[in-house]
Amino acid sequence: MKKINLLITLFLSLTLFADSANPTVEFKTSLGNFDIELYPKAAPETVKNFIDLAEGKKEFKDPKSGEMVTRAYYDGLIFHRVISGFMIQGGCPQGNGMGSPGYKFKDEINANKLGLDKELAFPKGQPNQKLGPQRSMQGAIMPVYEKLGINSKETFEAKQKEFLAIIEKMSLKDAYENIGYKYDDKLESIKATKGCLAMANSGPNTNGSQFFINLGDTPHLDGKHTVFGKVIAGDDIIEKIGAVKVGQGSKPESDITILSIRVKK
Repeated sequence: MKKINLLITLFLSLTLFADSANPTVEFKTSLGNFDIELYPKAAPETVKNFIDLAEGKKEFKDPKSGEMVTRAYYDGLIFHRVISGFMIQGGCPQGNGMGSPGYKFKDEINANKLGLDKELAFPKGQPNQKLGPQRSMQGAIMPVYEKLGINSKETFEAKQKEFLAIIEKMSLKDAYENIGYKYDDKLESIKATKGCLAMANSGPNTNGSQFFINLGDTPHLDGKHTVFGKVIAGDDIIEKIGAVKVGQGSKPESDITILSIRVKK
């Protein structure tokens, strides 16, 4: 039965994303080329933003002049962050992870599709490791404190049982929404697995131009980053980039340049 269920899941996944209408983009880099299939059903606005920037169809703020310009955004940028076994990141106009196109746009994620509504944030009262750093845990439970009127050691002790009853039922989706993430049940989101293309961000709804490609599965990123594509050719090039020597800030010692990103006709 488990084998049959697995086959059904694989079939549905293939029929959903192996769609001839899905655009494929070719990354040409100084270490070789690879192809990524983009998923408009998972993240329509994200896919459009990525293609429009890549092909010079969208205005952005030039980091040097401060003027709004239109050109092939990614041409000449580098992969500025490489973490072996984790991911490769690019798309920063400053080459240090601090740059942006001068605007931000919303996340496109369906938490239910990712199963986050079924997974507990604090199983048996202990934080799920996927919550991440302590500030995320604090952000997840702060609305509970406010709801119960807990503002001192005394009020916490008085309402401790009620507090624990709430957080032990809290799902990861609930926790992430408390932090500020918003979800869309209409999207066909996929999990952040090896080879996936996703938007880098600094928190909820802070997408711009930076992206990363997974070198392995990253379940702790599900629900926090918009996944909008997957590598379909040139896996060896991705692995080659992921194996380069890096220095401070996980920046490659030698630049790995994005020569171009274009939709394949």
